[in-house]
Amino acid sequence: MSSMSKLKEPTTGATAASSFNTIPRQDDPYQYQVGFGNRFASEAIPGVLPNGQNMPQKNKYDLYTEGMTGASFVAPRAENLNAWLYRIRPSVAHQGFSKLPDNPDFESNFLLLNSKVHVSPTQLAWHPFDIPSGEQLVDFVDGMKTVAGNGDPTLHEGLGVHMYLANTSMGRKAFCNADGDMLILPERGRLDIQTEFGRIMARPGELVVIQRGIKFKVKLPDGPSRGYIQEIYGSHYTLPELGPLGGHGLANPRDFESPLASFDLDQNHWDIVYKVCGQMHSCSQEHTPFDVVAWHGNYVPYKYDMSKFVFVGSISKDHIDPSIFCVLTAKSKAPGVPLADFLIFSGRWDVGEGTFRPPYYHRNSSTEFMGMIYGEYGGRSDGFRPGGASFETGFCPHGVSYEEFQKATEAELRPTKVHENTLVFMFESSMMWTISDWAMKRSGKLHEHEPKMWDNLKGQFMNHLEEVEEDLRKAGLPGLGHTRVDSGQNGSEMKGKGHMNGH
Repeated sequence: MSSMSKLKEPTTGATAASSFNTIPRQDDPYQYQVGFGNRFASEAIPGVLPNGQNMPQKNKYDLYTEGMTGASFVAPRAENLNAWLYRIRPSVAHQGFSKLPDNPDFESNFLLLNSKVHVSPTQLAWHPFDIPSGEQLVDFVDGMKTVAGNGDPTLHEGLGVHMYLANTSMGRKAFCNADGDMLILPERGRLDIQTEFGRIMARPGELVVIQRGIKFKVKLPDGPSRGYIQEIYGSHYTLPELGPLGGHGLANPRDFESPLASFDLDQNHWDIVYKVCGQMHSCSQEHTPFDVVAWHGNYVPYKYDMSKFVFVGSISKDHIDPSIFCVLTAKSKAPGVPLADFLIFSGRWDVGEGTFRPPYYHRNSSTEFMGMIYGEYGGRSDGFRPGGASFETGFCPHGVSYEEFQKATEAELRPTKVHENTLVFMFESSMMWTISDWAMKRSGKLHEHEPKMWDNLKGQFMNHLEEVEEDLRKAGLPGLGHTRVDSGQNGSEMKGKGHMNGH
């Protein structure tokens, strides 16, 4: 049967503005409601949503009421997430579940009790991952490959980072992740995503969040496609607090877009793949899962165009912490500690006076995973390109190459546009991660960061010893060659040459 999801394109901007919906465009034919965390309402046929109640004795057109919750029933109002769907057939109308064979390239348990995950104390990087080619047809679900993660979905805390590498659209097949929310970042090719709430077209440079328990399918309108996924267990993405920034900045709520209700009439056989505790199960049913005629609530998928991000930063000297690049964040169970932050680096002005402008050399408590959507990002590694990845575990020392350091310390400091035509992102987490078998052994794309990129970071201080001696003499302090005597806990003396005490 033909879809009922087509919307007429507005003939004038005034028409679109009066309905508070976005205007379709050449590379995205769908319309969206705008806002983040709103309680939306949408109906594909006027008058379907019940008036003044959620579950009338009988719905218009004999539709079924189906509720969905994304939080505990008694969660505080600000954290209570739910939706009401009015559909042709409810989700309980199915023919049972069967377990699917394990995908050896997909992982959900990142505890060290699992022999299929690995620890890396050093930086790692991956060249761009291959998209399947030839006669083998691989859709979005079958093409998910795990790179790294933390925790386990049964613990209701942790995360997984995956690639999707697909060359065909999903047919009468949908996916439902019962383990966590999925943040999807297309890098090559658009994703035409059909959800129970309506349709979303995601272009490279946009992000899509599909929450836990929501069914969806993915078509590839541009052919073979590649991209990144972050999956979070037991939490949901929110906007970071703005603090002294005030009421706006970073990702503004009005720039997030959620779908309008649409539905199909298909009563043929469908398979729904459910991911539960990391295992894949197939559920058969004789009707489309995309038959929701109307819905309302705040547990709704959304997308965001990252070119709308409002960058902020220092306009005098020194760096601000990288939290200023945060688009979305997800809480952990520890107050004030994020499970995951999603950060982006793209075109912006760099103007700090007397400042070393690239990232200074650092060791963070956070784990960092970086990917690239498009452009170039100098000094990261010798193979960091779109469709690839870079990883540093917590407290792993890292920073730019010697060449980038040299340029930054010798360049004329004037206002400069950095990262033009580039979009790089970071999944940052307070948790320690492990790396999957596929990423370490089978992807064929792993390469360690080349430590030689820092070989020329010599101890230049040693070239200034005479100057240091003179400054110490002027300050009335012992010279570098002075022998100091320390008293240890056992009273023994330790003698060393070339030590300098503070004062």
